[in-house]
Amino acid sequence: MARKRILIAGAVVAALALATGAGVARAAGGDDGNGSPITGDALAHASKVALSETGGGRVTATEVNDEEGKYEVEVTLNNGHQVDVHLDTAFKVIDHAADHGDGEGSDAGN
Repeated sequence: MARKRILIAGAVVAALALATGAGVARAAGGDDGNGSPITGDALAHASKVALSETGGGRVTATEVNDEEGKYEVEVTLNNGHQVDVHLDTAFKVIDHAADHGDGEGSDAGN
């Protein structure tokens, strides 16, 4: 009887450890990439497209799986203004908006 209790207790501990590990992996970011910078070839491609869209400037921040698209590239223009360029999975421009820092963007083309 004692041996059966030990086996059950061991199984319960193992199941809890497995469930906890899976929860930690999901909380650590999983596969969604939210908040992660763009890297590698994708960074080079996204930067090139964003700079072409804005007519120049410099890339100052990037993000994978932004809420507006697959990629977000922040470009600081020569006049100091910032523009967020959102791209889809094929690196096509979805939109671009001036980043005012107050949460209220407007179309950078205006």
